[in-house]
Amino acid sequence: MDQAMMVGAPVIGLNDSGGARIQEGVESLAGYADIFLRNVMASGVVPQISLIMGPCAGGAVYSPALTDFTFMVKDTSYLFITGPDVVKSVTNEDVTQEELGGAKTHTAVSGVAHRAFENDIDALLNLRNFFNFLPLSNQDPAPVTECHDPSDRLVPGLDTIVPFETTKAYDMLDIIQGIVDEREFFEIMPNYAKNIVVGFARMNGRTVGIVGNQPKVASGCLDINSSVKGARFVRFCDAFNIPILTFVDVPGFLPGKVRQPFPCRCQRYTHTHHPFQQTLQPLPHRNRLCFRVRG
Repeated sequence: MDQAMMVGAPVIGLNDSGGARIQEGVESLAGYADIFLRNVMASGVVPQISLIMGPCAGGAVYSPALTDFTFMVKDTSYLFITGPDVVKSVTNEDVTQEELGGAKTHTAVSGVAHRAFENDIDALLNLRNFFNFLPLSNQDPAPVTECHDPSDRLVPGLDTIVPFETTKAYDMLDIIQGIVDEREFFEIMPNYAKNIVVGFARMNGRTVGIVGNQPKVASGCLDINSSVKGARFVRFCDAFNIPILTFVDVPGFLPGKVRQPFPCRCQRYTHTHHPFQQTLQPLPHRNRLCFRVRG
């Protein structure tokens, strides 16, 4: 990791670990601290990607959580600090590995993992495809590929995707796929906070980050999870000089005390202001609504 930061090379971790060796005692914990320090130092300098290909327990789970992107394999990969046996002995709760830290849990509930794939081979192939969107470091541009789409390509469906009625929903992915190169869009966290869409695509062969409200889910309203999801993605793009295209169709923030107590809600919603703090220039496109509500 030290050499990767020195030469400007991404760090990819393939994780399959049961945790620290008990025989090594405190020394193993010191080794973890060295890795965590380098995860933090490399943040925003080189892309860091973790692929969980088996159990990842104990102190080994912290490093993937500190990386930029975490991918998992369905039914075979697990992320948890303590396993089901420890949970049973401490809280007398019966829980399976999948419920505690499986791919479904972390991609749909906790938001720790960004994507889950069917098997190891599928995960490695998707990791290779995803890596093609990213620059080697914050000093390098993202790779440029040959664009086979003509610049004057017509997409007749764009005229009818957005309904005239503001109360009718539509799929933001239809718009995104209609305007990017070869309709290829690598969505990040597709199963978490579905009311906002983030991911990478190419336009004229160049990598762009895309952020869009999803009217098909909760009418595109923002909540805490979607605010954090969008802000984290924007900050990654800012660190690596990736331009951002934003599609705006949002009635406002999702109201209600059930979501979170008021102080926490205000603090977490400020994540939506992060795009305006970045050095890159976001390009917004308003599809329909852009409201705020006050009482």
